Amino acid sequence: MDKLLEQIAECIEFGKVNQASPYPPQMKGQEGADELTKKALDAGISPAQILDRGLVAAMAVVGQKFSENKIFVPQMLLSAKAMSAAMEHLKPYFSSGAITKKGTVIMGTVMSDLHDIGKNLCMMMIEGAGYEVINLGVDVKPEQFAETLKQHANAFIGVSALLTTTMVNIELVVKAVKNVDPDCKVLVGGAPLNAEFAKKIGADFYGKDPQAGINYLNSQVA
Repeated sequence: MDKLLEQIAECIEFGKVNQASPYPPQMKGQEGADELTKKALDAGISPAQILDRGLVAAMAVVGQKFSENKIFVPQMLLSAKAMSAAMEHLKPYFSSGAITKKGTVIMGTVMSDLHDIGKNLCMMMIEGAGYEVINLGVDVKPEQFAETLKQHANAFIGVSALLTTTMVNIELVVKAVKNVDPDCKVLVGGAPLNAEFAKKIGADFYGKDPQAGINYLNSQVA
């Protein structure tokens, strides 16, 4: 059992999606996260163990490496793709209750901004850390965040912006969701943002990278 979980974690850390994937070269021809997750379930390993010791453990390493500039966006995307392949096998167990979600995160790129690579990467990392993620997409109006929060009580809000011209719209999101739930935690991120800006607009946390956001989320649900 331990070996299978270690293999799944290794595949996710290095971006080995499935057996057909040629990347990484040193793992060419080997089974990937896809096949190994199915094999682990077939062997009777619990979905929760696979999530915690395979996916979450691996993505924590990936996030830490990224924070330390030991890997970069392309490697992170490959790891996230491998994680998503494993997650497809686990998703039915979320709905059945066999896996307990840590919490729900509603995410979107702010109004008038169409950039989504950073947001999508964060979403995959957060999902891999054991959270349900609701993707509102790009160009999301403040009222869309607010309405979605009404449908998912106690959810976190994650807002992304890549442009200095659109980052000012995040404040409108903060006001809209705080009107629905003053205790709702709003996380913000994106190239032009910083912690000072987040504090100024009333956001609860600025994440310089996905792992920082995950660390904050975990601190709130502990």
